[in-house]
Amino acid sequence: MLKSERTPAGDALTNLMLDLFRLNSLLLTAGDRLVARLGLTSARWQILGAIVHAERPQPVAWLARDLGANRQNVQRIVNDLLAEGLVAFEANPHHRRAQLVVLTDKGRRTFDAAMALQAPWANSLSEGLAVKDLQAVHRVVTALRKKLESNDEPEERG
Repeated sequence: MLKSERTPAGDALTNLMLDLFRLNSLLLTAGDRLVARLGLTSARWQILGAIVHAERPQPVAWLARDLGANRQNVQRIVNDLLAEGLVAFEANPHHRRAQLVVLTDKGRRTFDAAMALQAPWANSLSEGLAVKDLQAVHRVVTALRKKLESNDEPEERG
């Protein structure tokens, strides 16, 4: 069996990816704890955020695309949010079956409450870290995400 040798950059990226996997798990756990009393999970909070930050109401498939997530998983979470009264569906003038997902007033209040909890948490977590270092990490992660997205086939992302 042939063993492929990584370049120094490939080794550095591999180490970064392993730490990002660990960080993602820790962030999801911390997020779950942070918003549990609001009846949210990190996944529900993320979907609410995608709805809030979209330029206009979107169908589930578009929300999933924007999040880089599986459409079926996003649909399941949206259905849970619908049952909780946090989102509603509106008719989509461009597609009869793909309804648009919108926040309800309760959904907006819940999202705003989550963000009010997030601000002091993020401020505390960022203490001792240089803004320029955080910005550099953000640039690297964004560049890697864009490379991966440009390599994805459209049917793999939907």
